[in-house]
Amino acid sequence: MKKNITLLCFVFLISLFSFSTQAQRRKMNMADYEKRKMEYIRKEAGLTQEEAAKYFPLYNDLSKKKFELHKQHRDKVEMMKQRNKNMTDEEYRQLLENDVDLKLKEAELEKQYAEKLEKILSPEKLYRAQQAERKFMQQEVMKFRGN
Repeated sequence: MKKNITLLCFVFLISLFSFSTQAQRRKMNMADYEKRKMEYIRKEAGLTQEEAAKYFPLYNDLSKKKFELHKQHRDKVEMMKQRNKNMTDEEYRQLLENDVDLKLKEAELEKQYAEKLEKILSPEKLYRAQQAERKFMQQEVMKFRGN
C-alpha cells in the first residue's frame, strides 16, 4: 500500500513537472523572438551588416508605432464593450468605423516608412525583407500551435 502511494506521488510529481515545463515553453520570450526575427529577415533578404544596422532601427520604430495603434484600438473597443453589454447598431457601426480608421492609419504609417526605408534598401531587398517578416510570423504561429 505504501509503495502504491509513493508510486502515485511520484507519477503526480512527474506529471506536474512535465506540465510546468510545457507551459514555460509556450510562453514567448519577446527578446529572443525579436532577435530571431531580425536574424531571419537579415538572412532571407540578404542584408549586409551595414544595411541591417540602418534598416532595423526604422523597422523597429515602425513596429512600435503599429503596436501602439493596435493597442489604442483594442483599448477603445474593450472600453465600449465594458460600458455597454447590449450594444446598439450605432455602437457596432462605430466599432466598424474604428476598424477602418485603424487600417487607414496603419497604411499611412507604412507609406511614410516605405519612403524612408527605400533610401536604405533597394526595392528588391525591401520587398524580400517584408516577405521574410510574413514568413517568419507564419512559422512562429505554427510552432506556437504545435504544428
